[in-house]
Amino acid sequence: MRSAVLDVTTLENLVSAAVAAPSIHNTQPWRFRLDPDSLTLEIRAAAERGLRHTDPTGRGLYLSVGCALLNLRVAVAHHGWEPVSRLLPRPDEPDLLATVRPSGTAAASSTPRLYGTLWRRHSSRFPFSERQLPTAVLTELAEAAHVEGARLSVPGPAESDRLLRLTREAEHRNTADPDRAAESRRWVRAPADDALGIPPDALGPQDFRERLPLRDFGAHRHRDALTARPFEERPSIAVLSTAHDRRADWLRAGQALERVLLVATAHGVRSSLLHQALEWPDLRERLMEAPGGRGANAQMVLRLGYGPQGPPSPRRTAEQVLAEEPLSISRRTPTR
Repeated sequence: MRSAVLDVTTLENLVSAAVAAPSIHNTQPWRFRLDPDSLTLEIRAAAERGLRHTDPTGRGLYLSVGCALLNLRVAVAHHGWEPVSRLLPRPDEPDLLATVRPSGTAAASSTPRLYGTLWRRHSSRFPFSERQLPTAVLTELAEAAHVEGARLSVPGPAESDRLLRLTREAEHRNTADPDRAAESRRWVRAPADDALGIPPDALGPQDFRERLPLRDFGAHRHRDALTARPFEERPSIAVLSTAHDRRADWLRAGQALERVLLVATAHGVRSSLLHQALEWPDLRERLMEAPGGRGANAQMVLRLGYGPQGPPSPRRTAEQVLAEEPLSISRRTPTR
């Protein structure tokens, strides 16, 4: 393996890979800083981009940072190092959510495939076909979640219907809540210099049958102005959960979520996230009431399938992200 040097170009590549991760409402609620002495990359929470009404506990923010952390680990390994990561490393610095230090030589893994897909992965809020995912693909997705300490379960038709009903109830609550509705509308914006939020063309249509409750980011728009199309009659639904529900578990869930999404992308599987029911404590608790689900903590509901890729949402550049923190680059190579 060729020798890699953590120069400015390499650093910007690592951070660009990290910020390609999904985040709730595309808020990109993270900051990156390089410790030049240890060549450790720090990921800190950008609390001012948190969603005060939709995500009051910050769980969605932690999931988002966990996704970026997984991408960073994949990119570090791609450059030839072993990514040594720590979650919540300094209790006296609550905004410091994770660190990644390049060390040694990366072991052989599926990293090349994941690294290639992280640049292509993005959510699709468009109708999928009725084609169901093969068992082998579902097994691989479950294994991807397990690697990161989470569980991905695929419910049967009756349970999927129940999960969709809970998501629909949550979506009705969100659109009826003036604070949450306004907060969602604020994050729909045309591409701008800050590259935050969701461009209107990435929102996609609503389900003509009103079976699949996709989030209406423009809540309270006139219904005649909403584009509606028939979506798949039998959506493929999966639930990502963890055994515990602490801040570190939220970060692990984010890493598991992103690994699942990258593996899905490698198989040509599209995805969209149905997070609404997780934003209401009572509905989140009911998500895991199915037999075998008790004792688990739901972290995300996924919709998976085959269909159009959909347009991407913008991302801030590595230069923009790193400009928020003092940047000093050492040209040392990490110890091998």
